[in-house]
Amino acid sequence: MNSKINKVPIANPGKPQQVNNQNVKKSSNSPYTEDWINIKSITNGMIVLPNNEKVTGVKIQPKNIFILDPLQQEGVLGAMRNFYNLLNFEFWMIAADRPVDISVYMSQLQIMLQNATTPAQVKIIAQDIDKGNMFINNQVVDTEYYILFKEKNPDEIAKRIRLLINGLGNAGINASQTSNDDLRTILDNFLNGGVKTEFGTVVLER
Repeated sequence: MNSKINKVPIANPGKPQQVNNQNVKKSSNSPYTEDWINIKSITNGMIVLPNNEKVTGVKIQPKNIFILDPLQQEGVLGAMRNFYNLLNFEFWMIAADRPVDISVYMSQLQIMLQNATTPAQVKIIAQDIDKGNMFINNQVVDTEYYILFKEKNPDEIAKRIRLLINGLGNAGINASQTSNDDLRTILDNFLNGGVKTEFGTVVLER
C-alpha cells in the first residue's frame, strides 16, 4: 500500500531505531499502532503527542473534476486557489490507501445464492461472487486524502477544522474531521506498510 506526504520527519536511516524506554507505558500486546510509538493517545479524532500538542485535520472526499465542463472545472480550481491562500499555518497533505472490506457484501451474496429460485438468478449471483473474489484477491484499496496540522490550543484547533471544512465546501468538495480510525490507518500506512500493527513491528525514538 502506498502513502504520500509532503513533509514528515524521519529517523536517521543510518542509525538503528530504538524506543525510549521511559515513554513505553502501554502493554506490549496492544494491537494499536499508537501504543508502539512515542505518542500519548489517539482520542476525539486527534493524535495527542507527549507535549500535549494534537495532530488532527480533515478527511477529504475525492471529486473528479475532469468529468465537469470547462467552466465548472475552472470554478473548482479557482475556489481551491482561494482556499489554499487562506491557510496561514503549516499543514500536511496526505494520500493513504485503506483496504476495502467487502466481507459483509460477500456474505449477503452467499445468502442470496442459497435462496435463488431460478437458474438465471443463480448465474447472476455466482458471477457477482466471482467478481468479489477477484476484487479481494487483487487487494483492491481505496485511496483516501487528508489535510493534517499540529496545534495545542483547543480553540485554534476548532477554528482550523471549520476553516478547512468550509473552504473545501466552497469549492464543492466534502470534508469531515478525522476519526480515530482514520488516524490509525494513516499511521499503519506510514509505519507498517499498510499492515495493521503486530507485536514489535515498529518502534521509533523520540
